[in-house]
Amino acid sequence: MDLVQMETFVAVAEERSFSRAAVRLHRTQPAVSQAIAKLEAELGEMLFERSSRDGALTDAGEVLLEYAHKLLILRGAATTALGELRALHTGRLSVAANEYTCLYLLPLLDEFRRTHPRIKIEVRRSLASRISDEILLHSVELGVVSFRPDDPQVRSTVVYRDELAFVVNPRHRLAGAGKVSIRELGTQTFIAHNIPSPQRQKVIQAFQRHKTKLHMPVELPSIEAIKRFVEMGNGVALVPGLTAKAELDSGRLVRVEVPELEMERKLRLVYRREAKLSYAAVAFLKVVESYAAAHGDPFCFVPERG
Repeated sequence: MDLVQMETFVAVAEERSFSRAAVRLHRTQPAVSQAIAKLEAELGEMLFERSSRDGALTDAGEVLLEYAHKLLILRGAATTALGELRALHTGRLSVAANEYTCLYLLPLLDEFRRTHPRIKIEVRRSLASRISDEILLHSVELGVVSFRPDDPQVRSTVVYRDELAFVVNPRHRLAGAGKVSIRELGTQTFIAHNIPSPQRQKVIQAFQRHKTKLHMPVELPSIEAIKRFVEMGNGVALVPGLTAKAELDSGRLVRVEVPELEMERKLRLVYRREAKLSYAAVAFLKVVESYAAAHGDPFCFVPERG
Protein backbone atom coordinates (compact mmCIF):
# COMPACT_ATOMS: atom_id res chain seq x y z
CA MET A 1 0.00 0.00 0.00
CA ASP A 2 1.10 3.57 -0.62
CA LEU A 3 -0.49 6.97 -0.07
CA VAL A 4 -1.40 7.41 -3.74
CA GLN A 5 -3.41 4.18 -3.57
CA MET A 6 -5.08 5.39 -0.37
CA GLU A 7 -5.95 8.70 -1.98
CA THR A 8 -7.46 6.91 -4.99
CA PHE A 9 -9.41 4.54 -2.76
CA VAL A 10 -10.85 7.39 -0.68
CA ALA A 11 -11.84 9.32 -3.81
CA VAL A 12 -13.76 6.34 -5.23
CA ALA A 13 -15.40 5.65 -1.86
CA GLU A 14 -16.46 9.28 -1.39
CA GLU A 15 -17.55 9.88 -4.98
CA ARG A 16 -19.30 6.50 -5.19
CA SER A 17 -18.06 6.31 -8.75
CA PHE A 18 -14.84 5.37 -10.53
CA SER A 19 -15.48 7.95 -13.26
CA ARG A 20 -16.18 10.82 -10.85
CA ALA A 21 -13.11 9.82 -8.81
CA ALA A 22 -11.04 9.96 -12.00
CA VAL A 23 -12.24 13.51 -12.68
CA ARG A 24 -11.50 14.55 -9.08
CA LEU A 25 -7.99 13.10 -9.25
CA HIS A 26 -7.30 14.35 -12.78
CA ARG A 27 -6.60 10.80 -13.91
CA THR A 28 -8.17 8.46 -16.44
CA GLN A 29 -10.84 6.02 -15.33
CA PRO A 30 -8.75 2.96 -16.40
CA ALA A 31 -5.87 4.26 -14.25
CA VAL A 32 -8.19 4.58 -11.24
CA SER A 33 -9.63 1.10 -11.82
CA GLN A 34 -6.13 -0.35 -12.14
CA ALA A 35 -5.01 1.29 -8.89
CA ILE A 36 -7.99 -0.13 -6.99
CA ALA A 37 -7.45 -3.59 -8.52
CA LYS A 38 -3.81 -3.54 -7.47
CA LEU A 39 -4.74 -2.47 -3.94
CA GLU A 40 -7.30 -5.25 -3.65
CA ALA A 41 -4.75 -7.77 -4.90
CA GLU A 42 -2.20 -6.62 -2.29
CA LEU A 43 -4.77 -6.84 0.52
CA GLY A 44 -6.43 -10.00 -0.71
CA GLU A 45 -9.84 -8.37 -0.18
CA MET A 46 -12.56 -6.92 -2.40
CA LEU A 47 -13.12 -3.31 -1.38
CA PHE A 48 -16.16 -2.43 -3.55
CA GLU A 49 -19.32 -4.31 -4.36
CA ARG A 50 -18.94 -4.76 -8.13
CA SER A 51 -22.66 -5.60 -8.50
CA SER A 52 -23.65 -2.26 -6.94
CA ARG A 53 -24.20 0.70 -9.23
CA ASP A 54 -23.28 3.28 -6.57
CA GLY A 55 -19.87 1.77 -5.75
CA ALA A 56 -20.84 0.57 -2.28
CA LEU A 57 -18.03 -0.56 0.01
CA THR A 58 -17.63 -4.10 1.25
CA ASP A 59 -17.03 -4.72 4.94
CA ALA A 60 -13.28 -4.78 4.22
CA GLY A 61 -13.65 -1.47 2.36
CA GLU A 62 -15.44 0.12 5.32
CA VAL A 63 -12.61 -0.92 7.66
CA LEU A 64 -9.91 0.33 5.31
CA LEU A 65 -11.66 3.67 4.71
CA GLU A 66 -11.31 4.65 8.37
CA TYR A 67 -7.56 4.02 8.31
CA ALA A 68 -7.12 5.59 4.87
CA HIS A 69 -8.62 8.83 6.17
CA LYS A 70 -6.20 8.78 9.12
CA LEU A 71 -3.21 8.20 6.84
CA LEU A 72 -4.14 11.10 4.57
CA ILE A 73 -4.70 13.37 7.56
CA LEU A 74 -1.23 12.42 8.84
CA ARG A 75 0.25 13.16 5.42
CA GLY A 76 -1.33 16.59 5.51
CA ALA A 77 -0.06 17.19 9.04
CA ALA A 78 3.46 16.11 8.03
CA THR A 79 3.40 18.43 5.01
CA THR A 80 2.24 21.32 7.18
CA ALA A 81 4.93 20.58 9.80
CA LEU A 82 7.65 20.56 7.16
CA GLY A 83 6.35 23.83 5.77
CA GLU A 84 6.48 25.37 9.23
CA LEU A 85 10.01 24.05 9.65
CA ARG A 86 11.11 25.69 6.40
CA ALA A 87 9.42 28.93 7.46
CA LEU A 88 11.19 28.70 10.86
CA HIS A 89 7.88 28.62 12.71
CA THR A 90 9.14 25.52 14.49
CA GLY A 91 12.38 23.58 14.87
CA ARG A 92 15.31 23.24 17.23
CA LEU A 93 18.81 24.70 17.40
CA SER A 94 21.27 22.52 19.32
CA VAL A 95 24.73 23.87 20.23
CA ALA A 96 27.54 22.53 22.40
CA ALA A 97 29.70 25.01 24.31
CA ASN A 98 31.75 25.19 27.48
CA GLU A 99 31.56 27.75 30.29
CA TYR A 100 33.77 30.21 28.41
CA THR A 101 32.46 29.94 24.86
CA CYS A 102 28.85 30.08 26.05
CA LEU A 103 29.42 33.76 26.88
CA TYR A 104 30.16 34.45 23.21
CA LEU A 105 26.82 32.88 22.26
CA LEU A 106 24.62 35.06 24.47
CA PRO A 107 24.33 38.19 22.28
CA LEU A 108 23.91 36.02 19.18
CA LEU A 109 21.19 33.92 20.77
CA ASP A 110 19.49 37.14 21.84
CA GLU A 111 19.56 38.33 18.22
CA PHE A 112 18.39 34.94 16.96
CA ARG A 113 15.46 34.88 19.39
CA ARG A 114 14.33 38.30 18.19
CA THR A 115 14.13 37.14 14.57
CA HIS A 116 13.07 33.51 15.14
CA PRO A 117 11.18 33.39 18.47
CA ARG A 118 9.51 30.03 17.77
CA ILE A 119 12.73 28.05 17.43
CA LYS A 120 13.62 26.03 20.52
CA ILE A 121 17.23 26.67 21.59
CA GLU A 122 19.28 24.08 23.45
CA VAL A 123 22.85 24.93 24.48
CA ARG A 124 24.50 21.90 25.97
CA ARG A 125 27.48 22.34 28.28
CA SER A 126 30.38 20.18 27.16
CA LEU A 127 34.14 19.93 27.45
CA ALA A 128 35.75 21.56 24.42
CA SER A 129 37.76 18.40 23.73
CA ARG A 130 34.53 16.41 23.30
CA ILE A 131 32.53 18.79 21.13
CA SER A 132 33.79 17.51 17.76
CA ASP A 133 32.87 13.95 18.75
CA GLU A 134 29.41 15.05 19.86
CA ILE A 135 28.87 16.73 16.50
CA LEU A 136 29.98 13.64 14.57
CA LEU A 137 27.71 11.47 16.73
CA HIS A 138 24.77 13.79 15.89
CA SER A 139 24.29 14.64 19.59
CA VAL A 140 24.37 18.34 18.64
CA GLU A 141 24.43 20.19 15.33
CA LEU A 142 26.80 23.07 16.10
CA GLY A 143 29.61 23.63 18.55
CA VAL A 144 31.80 26.50 19.77
CA VAL A 145 35.49 25.83 20.49
CA SER A 146 38.62 27.92 21.08
CA PHE A 147 40.87 25.84 18.82
CA ARG A 148 40.79 24.52 15.27
CA PRO A 149 39.59 20.88 15.25
CA ASP A 150 41.96 18.30 13.79
CA ASP A 151 39.21 16.02 12.50
CA PRO A 152 38.81 16.49 8.71
CA GLN A 153 35.11 15.66 9.02
CA VAL A 154 34.52 18.90 10.94
CA ARG A 155 34.22 22.31 9.29
CA SER A 156 35.13 25.46 11.25
CA THR A 157 34.47 29.19 10.97
CA VAL A 158 36.26 31.79 13.08
CA VAL A 159 33.59 33.94 14.72
CA TYR A 160 35.29 35.82 17.57
CA ARG A 161 38.76 37.11 18.45
CA ASP A 162 39.61 37.09 22.13
CA GLU A 163 42.84 37.29 24.11
CA LEU A 164 44.23 36.14 27.41
CA ALA A 165 43.88 38.67 30.25
CA PHE A 166 46.08 38.87 33.34
CA VAL A 167 43.79 40.10 36.14
CA VAL A 168 44.34 41.14 39.75
CA ASN A 169 42.34 42.50 42.66
CA PRO A 170 42.12 46.36 42.69
CA ARG A 171 44.09 46.35 45.96
CA HIS A 172 46.90 44.19 44.57
CA ARG A 173 50.30 45.87 44.36
CA LEU A 174 50.39 45.35 40.58
CA ALA A 175 46.96 46.90 40.01
CA GLY A 176 48.37 50.33 39.19
CA ALA A 177 51.33 49.13 37.17
CA GLY A 178 49.59 49.11 33.79
CA LYS A 179 52.26 46.83 32.34
CA VAL A 180 54.64 44.27 33.87
CA SER A 181 57.16 41.76 32.58
CA ILE A 182 56.58 38.03 32.89
CA ARG A 183 59.75 37.88 35.04
CA GLU A 184 57.94 39.99 37.66
CA LEU A 185 55.31 37.27 38.07
CA GLY A 186 57.56 34.57 39.50
CA THR A 187 56.51 35.36 43.06
CA GLN A 188 52.79 35.59 42.29
CA THR A 189 50.21 33.03 43.34
CA PHE A 190 48.21 32.00 40.26
CA ILE A 191 44.67 30.70 40.63
CA ALA A 192 44.28 28.17 37.81
CA HIS A 193 41.56 26.17 36.10
CA ASN A 194 41.72 22.45 36.90
CA ILE A 195 40.98 21.31 33.34
CA PRO A 196 44.05 21.02 31.08
CA SER A 197 43.87 22.97 27.82
CA PRO A 198 46.13 23.95 24.91
CA GLN A 199 46.08 27.55 26.19
CA ARG A 200 47.27 26.49 29.63
CA GLN A 201 50.15 24.60 28.03
CA LYS A 202 51.15 27.71 26.06
CA VAL A 203 51.26 29.72 29.30
CA ILE A 204 53.43 27.11 31.00
CA GLN A 205 55.80 27.11 28.01
CA ALA A 206 55.99 30.91 28.07
CA PHE A 207 57.10 30.88 31.70
CA GLN A 208 59.65 28.17 30.91
CA ARG A 209 61.10 30.16 27.99
CA HIS A 210 61.57 33.16 30.25
CA LYS A 211 63.01 31.01 33.05
CA THR A 212 60.35 32.18 35.47
CA LYS A 213 58.63 30.05 38.07
CA LEU A 214 54.87 29.57 37.60
CA HIS A 215 53.33 29.05 41.04
CA MET A 216 49.81 27.48 40.82
CA PRO A 217 48.92 26.20 44.31
CA VAL A 218 45.15 26.63 43.81
CA GLU A 219 43.07 25.05 41.03
CA LEU A 220 39.33 25.67 40.76
CA PRO A 221 36.65 24.03 38.60
CA SER A 222 35.27 27.12 36.84
CA ILE A 223 36.35 30.50 35.49
CA GLU A 224 33.62 32.14 37.56
CA ALA A 225 35.10 30.68 40.75
CA ILE A 226 38.59 31.80 39.73
CA LYS A 227 37.46 35.39 39.20
CA ARG A 228 35.59 35.50 42.49
CA PHE A 229 38.58 34.09 44.37
CA VAL A 230 40.90 36.73 42.86
CA GLU A 231 38.35 39.44 43.72
CA MET A 232 38.59 38.28 47.33
CA GLY A 233 42.33 39.00 47.26
CA ASN A 234 43.60 35.48 46.71
CA GLY A 235 46.33 35.66 44.09
CA VAL A 236 46.16 36.53 40.39
CA ALA A 237 44.81 34.80 37.29
CA LEU A 238 45.00 34.49 33.54
CA VAL A 239 41.50 34.26 32.06
CA PRO A 240 39.93 34.78 28.62
CA GLY A 241 39.21 38.48 28.20
CA LEU A 242 35.59 37.79 27.25
CA THR A 243 34.92 36.16 30.61
CA ALA A 244 36.24 39.10 32.65
CA LYS A 245 34.54 41.99 30.82
CA ALA A 246 31.87 42.62 33.46
CA GLU A 247 34.39 42.60 36.32
CA LEU A 248 36.83 44.86 34.46
CA ASP A 249 34.08 47.31 33.51
CA SER A 250 32.86 47.51 37.11
CA GLY A 251 36.34 47.75 38.61
CA ARG A 252 36.05 44.53 40.61
CA LEU A 253 39.13 43.30 38.74
CA VAL A 254 41.99 45.18 37.09
CA ARG A 255 43.77 44.07 33.94
CA VAL A 256 47.54 44.42 33.76
CA GLU A 257 49.36 44.06 30.44
CA VAL A 258 52.01 41.34 30.21
CA PRO A 259 53.59 41.55 26.71
CA GLU A 260 55.08 38.04 26.90
CA LEU A 261 51.63 36.59 27.57
CA GLU A 262 49.75 38.29 24.77
CA MET A 263 47.92 35.32 23.25
CA GLU A 264 45.05 35.57 20.81
CA ARG A 265 42.18 33.13 21.22
CA LYS A 266 39.98 32.53 18.21
CA LEU A 267 36.53 31.12 18.84
CA ARG A 268 35.12 28.91 16.11
CA LEU A 269 31.71 27.60 15.19
CA VAL A 270 32.07 23.98 14.10
CA TYR A 271 29.75 21.48 12.40
CA ARG A 272 29.92 18.31 10.30
CA ARG A 273 31.56 18.95 6.94
CA GLU A 274 29.21 16.74 4.93
CA ALA A 275 26.07 17.59 6.87
CA LYS A 276 22.93 19.14 5.47
CA LEU A 277 22.23 21.59 8.25
CA SER A 278 18.74 22.10 9.61
CA TYR A 279 16.81 25.23 8.64
CA ALA A 280 17.33 26.52 12.19
CA ALA A 281 21.11 26.01 12.04
CA VAL A 282 21.37 27.70 8.64
CA ALA A 283 19.35 30.64 9.98
CA PHE A 284 21.63 30.87 13.02
CA LEU A 285 24.76 30.97 10.84
CA LYS A 286 23.19 33.83 8.88
CA VAL A 287 22.56 35.69 12.15
CA VAL A 288 26.20 35.12 13.20
CA GLU A 289 27.46 36.47 9.88
CA SER A 290 25.19 39.52 9.85
CA TYR A 291 25.95 40.27 13.53
CA ALA A 292 29.68 40.23 12.79
CA ALA A 293 29.21 42.55 9.80
CA ALA A 294 27.15 44.97 11.90
CA HIS A 295 29.31 45.00 15.05
CA GLY A 296 32.81 44.32 13.73
CA ASP A 297 35.81 43.32 15.83
CA PRO A 298 35.99 41.21 17.97
CA PHE A 299 33.08 39.52 16.14
CA CYS A 300 33.90 38.09 12.72
CA PHE A 301 32.85 35.41 10.26
CA VAL A 302 35.81 33.75 8.52
CA PRO A 303 35.32 30.19 7.19
CA GLU A 304 38.49 28.12 7.42
CA ARG A 305 39.67 25.89 4.62
CA GLY A 306 40.95 22.40 5.06
